[in-house]
Amino acid sequence: MLPLTDAPWYVAQVRPNCLPMAVRGLTRQGFGLFLPKIILDPKKTSRGKRAWVPLFPGYIFVRFDPTRPAWRAINSTRGVSKLVSFGADGPRPVPGGLIGALQARCDDNGMLLAPDDLAPGDRVRLLRGPFADIVTEIERVEPDRRIWLLIDIMGRQTRVGVDFEDLARA
Repeated sequence: MLPLTDAPWYVAQVRPNCLPMAVRGLTRQGFGLFLPKIILDPKKTSRGKRAWVPLFPGYIFVRFDPTRPAWRAINSTRGVSKLVSFGADGPRPVPGGLIGALQARCDDNGMLLAPDDLAPGDRVRLLRGPFADIVTEIERVEPDRRIWLLIDIMGRQTRVGVDFEDLARA
């Protein structure tokens, strides 16, 4: 029997609008959970307030010992649709390094943090939006994960705020 800290991680699909119910049920049963989250820009929410959403909507990472039969209770937990499986072999563990890397980029509450390696003056390429594929430099990185860029538009430097998910190092 593996201690929970050494057990592999698996992916569970959550029913629509049932994430709190699934988290409550899985926690009560003693499974380890990891739900990475991101903060939405207030402009993107219906009430204009800051809110968080799962990084992987509809899914949650669950840690359990596959040698114990108790893991089968996950599929019947309220709010959980099923463990992600491939064929008749049952659920497959998530590669170990993936969860560790995600956890290293999150705070204690699972909130994804801005990458430490981006700093003012760094050259980056925009991945999405009206300025996609433009290479520019970072003016300022704020603690709330907002990054301000200086973009040359028609001969003028214009400041534009973006989320770090929309950037790649140039």
